[in-house]
Amino acid sequence: MATIGDELQVLKGNSNRPVAGSSLTSDPENPAPYERPPKFTSVHAASEDLFMQLIEPKKYITIMEAVDDGIPVMQITQMILFNEFQKGSFNPDLMLMLVEPLAYMIIALAERLDLDIVIDEDDEEEIFGINFKEDKIKELKGAASTGAVPANMITPEMQERIEELPETLEETSQSLLAPPVVEETSETETPESLMARR
Repeated sequence: MATIGDELQVLKGNSNRPVAGSSLTSDPENPAPYERPPKFTSVHAASEDLFMQLIEPKKYITIMEAVDDGIPVMQITQMILFNEFQKGSFNPDLMLMLVEPLAYMIIALAERLDLDIVIDEDDEEEIFGINFKEDKIKELKGAASTGAVPANMITPEMQERIEELPETLEETSQSLLAPPVVEETSETETPESLMARR
């Protein structure tokens, strides 16, 4: 299975990009998702949707395992945001505004599981080809080391949902991936067969 880092490298090195102006020759009746009006136009609505996606069982386990494996939070953030942009969830400007809130959400979820968090690779300060301010990187690293996520990044509703999540990665894997529990019937109670009915 490819890791998030591997998938990000494939996306970065993808030379299968469209030629400039090719969208002008595509069918206007059937535009690509990112050529339509975006699903979200506000940071608040988009960040709430991203949070709900983050706590979906399968995605939650995958992201927390990636953080536990040492994948930098900023790489995970880039991949999630770029994927949502390609689906038409938001425009490039909103995508850049969501970098910080999404990174803090991932940090808050990882702190809940008491995972060691890597914010970025030491020499990397670019997000989507744009230099990310050094002080923002320091704030993210500070939040990761102290567990103090700024109040405006995580709403009270999000905090409640975080507190409902399991507290360990093992508990998460067991509870979400465990086979369903089947109630045993007592030997005296034999269910009646449909064939036995007449």
